[in-house]
Amino acid sequence: MPNSSDKALLPAGLSDVLPPDAAYEAEVQQCIMAVFARYGYERVKPPLLEFEENLLSGSGAAMAGQTFRLMDPVSQRMMGLRADMTLQVARIAATRLYKSARPLRLSYAGQVLRVKGTQLRPERQFGQVGAELIGVVSSAADAEVILMAAEALNAVGVRDLSVDLCMPTLVPAVCRDRKIPEQAIRRLRVALDRKDAAGVTALEPELGKASAKILSGLLAAAGVAEETLKALKKLHLPKSAAEEEARLAAAIKAIKHVAPDLTLTVDPVENRGFEYHTGVTFTLFAKGVRGELGSGGRYRAGNVSARGEAATGLTLFMDTVLRAIAPASSNPRVFLPYGTPATIAATLRADGWITLAELKRSAKPDIEARTMRCTHILKGNKPVALSDRKTAGKRKK
Repeated sequence: MPNSSDKALLPAGLSDVLPPDAAYEAEVQQCIMAVFARYGYERVKPPLLEFEENLLSGSGAAMAGQTFRLMDPVSQRMMGLRADMTLQVARIAATRLYKSARPLRLSYAGQVLRVKGTQLRPERQFGQVGAELIGVVSSAADAEVILMAAEALNAVGVRDLSVDLCMPTLVPAVCRDRKIPEQAIRRLRVALDRKDAAGVTALEPELGKASAKILSGLLAAAGVAEETLKALKKLHLPKSAAEEEARLAAAIKAIKHVAPDLTLTVDPVENRGFEYHTGVTFTLFAKGVRGELGSGGRYRAGNVSARGEAATGLTLFMDTVLRAIAPASSNPRVFLPYGTPATIAATLRADGWITLAELKRSAKPDIEARTMRCTHILKGNKPVALSDRKTAGKRKK
């Protein structure tokens, strides 16, 4: 017969969330969703499972390696358990809501499950809260989503927030303009991902001297947003790359106009995690907190046309958000001795108290109250702090 420790054992990367943490996560999630709602984002609720060909088509192919699959006994078709909710929302916009006026603002919250964790996020199941702005291409859209994310995180108590901006289309634009061979581009991508300046320089015979200088300059330009933009201007980028840089600069200007104190950094060559994005992308961090709070950016959503429609999305990861804010605190809980009238209990709850009623008369209600983690006990129809009663008892002695 299995013992209790066997029953408590869970697969790697999965865990139970216990009181008061489960309630606290729900409270924080609701606060974030409330901020999204005030910006006009309406909530949708995608299913946990979808047919594999829908879930992993197009941009969803990027999550194929992280998706659990199983056979649907009803349809006899393969299904996938969502590893990310962003593309589900894009599907909803492109199908169920394709006639809705654009720009379309949608939000969502739910759990996702992934095949493997990462070094920074070993958890395989975690909560996502996000929003999608679909059907418009503009720097104002990029700025709205980033500013909304910052406001939501500030609302739940995240401090020392920074936003790392990227432009994954910038390097490809340079390569196209400079007609760099595909084989050289693959080696260049490896060097850039490793932030290997010497590796980029070593590719000069394949890239050409002028191209190598530009690409090395992009790598070296990473830093505070204002300084990075100055460095990019000095590189004299080719035409289409300069257009990408201008879009990045416009987004930064729009963000700084509203939130001048928000810390913005830029990495012009970063691409990992943003392979299907088509414009400005971003990652949210908090000082001293392990892992990213969230990420997002511009991409093509759904299949409204051959290329889809423009969208800018945001996903916040609840496990990291909770690490970035103050831990859950116990709300005042008042112990109601046996026989307390229901009307008094109802009044206390209406006033915001959490009430725990004694269901069987005990000889020492104070001890029972502490056992139930109560902060107060009802005495004379008024809540009295248990610490006060304990202190008062000592004084009488």
